[in-house]
Parts: sequence; C-alpha cells; structure tokens
Amino acid sequence: MLLEEFNSMPATEAGDAVRPCVDIDAWVAGVVDGRPYAGLADLLGQADALARTWTPAQVEQALADHPRIGERHAGSGTSAQMSGSEQAGVDPHDADVQRRLAEGNAAYEERFDRIYLVRAAGRSAEEILALLEERLANDPDTELAVTAGQLREIALLRLEGLVS
Repeated sequence: MLLEEFNSMPATEAGDAVRPCVDIDAWVAGVVDGRPYAGLADLLGQADALARTWTPAQVEQALADHPRIGERHAGSGTSAQMSGSEQAGVDPHDADVQRRLAEGNAAYEERFDRIYLVRAAGRSAEEILALLEERLANDPDTELAVTAGQLREIALLRLEGLVS
C-alpha cells in the first residue's frame, strides 16, 4: 500500500494492516498513532524507536506468531505469507538442513524455553544454522536481547515491504 493510503486509513484498518509485522499491541498502536508520516523513513524511524522499548513479555508474546525456522507458519494470513517468503533460503527438501535445524531448534528450546527466532530474509540455511549454533552459547539475558533485536529487524522489514 502507499504511505498516503496508510496515513488516511481508519485507525482500526491501519492497525490490522501493520499487525502482521509484529503482534505487539503497544507497537501497533504507536505506529498507527504516529500518523501521518511525511515519508517512509519517518514511519520506519517511529517503528524502530517503538520496537526498542519492547519488554521481555512482549517479545515472548510476539514469538507465538512465528514458526520454528525450517517449518511453515500454522496460519494462512498475511503473517504466514510473510514468514514463508522470509524463509525462502531454507530448502524444505534438503534433508540434512532439515535435520540440523530440527536438532538445533530442539537444543535452543531446551536451553531458552522459547523458539529460535532469526531474521531469515536474505540469509542462507548455512548462515541461519551458524547463527543458531553461535547463539546457543549466549546467557539467557543476552539471548533475550538478541531475540528482541531479530524480532525488531523482522518487523521493520515487513513494514517496509508493506508500505511504500
């Protein structure tokens, strides 16, 4: 959609449009309430600033709308479509990659009690696996901060793809 369209939408519609970027109520409301935006850079700047205030609970809540790396999103809406295109670098038919992702996801979930989230867009399966292995060495607080940063990157990329 064009930025002008986003700026002029009713608040409820604008919220529904940006929620697939990240399912955090305060972020959605803040992005919508910041309208009108003079340009895309202003929109992305506001979205980034809001994302940097996410609490651990908000990050954990938002993870519920993300599939494991290497798996398909359970839904069928905009968020599922975005997730599918973001994970295009992970070949679902590569048995070795799928096995390594399944093992890595299981180890990550056992260690941190949440799914492994990484900005997959623009990354190969090997890059995603290397980051997974690297992040398994993080302490819980560091890893939560890294996860929040990855979630922020995903949200901003999705928003940029949504609004032009």
